[in-house]
Amino acid sequence: MKYSFNTRVRYSEIGVDGRLTPGALIDYFQDTATFQSEDYGIGLDYMRPFHYAWILASWQIDMLRMPSLGEEVVSTTWAYGFEKFYGYRNFTLTGEDGELLARANSVWVLMNMEKQRPVKVDPLMLEKYGTEAKIEMEYAPRHILLPEGGEGQPPIVIESFHLDTNRHVNNARYVELALGCLPEAFEFSRMRVEYKKQALLGDVLIPVISRGGEAVTVTLSDEEKTPYCIVELS
Repeated sequence: MKYSFNTRVRYSEIGVDGRLTPGALIDYFQDTATFQSEDYGIGLDYMRPFHYAWILASWQIDMLRMPSLGEEVVSTTWAYGFEKFYGYRNFTLTGEDGELLARANSVWVLMNMEKQRPVKVDPLMLEKYGTEAKIEMEYAPRHILLPEGGEGQPPIVIESFHLDTNRHVNNARYVELALGCLPEAFEFSRMRVEYKKQALLGDVLIPVISRGGEAVTVTLSDEEKTPYCIVELS
């Protein structure tokens, strides 16, 4: 079933243009999914004894208009399907008048964090979340094809403030790190993110910027060139 929470764009969530940043938008969406799980009794306390965690595999976010400081907005999410250990979830951000500001598709994997392997979604989760119809949007492939070549950027060392309760880099922080490699004036309306492996405290991320067609891709890899995360902007 659908779940929403109302909020207001804060000064701490805007960029130099006075509008909500992409990282803050992801935070809204993550928070909405987390609040839904907590309110339905299948949140962190429920999953902790089983060592469960929902790990994000990919995002596709279409940004139609980023709201400005002080705007009242509504963040909404719902599951539209489950398959073995996968969960499929849509999100929207709307204005107080119902204007659609952003929409998203996401793919999640239920993991046993102690054993580091996927586990089948349990019946209680299926019952509590339920499913709704998929939002109408163009669904791009989950996997991102990397253009050849690319321009390397200075390495990034993972600090404690990049981490979440799973002790790996939070999904939104990867995006912020990738965007930090691009010019301030860079504009885009679609963001695709593919998460490949977990980055932990002290890991070193090597950013590489690639250009192909109308898209710019920032790959955050380890020192052996194995990607942690790929961010495509178009």
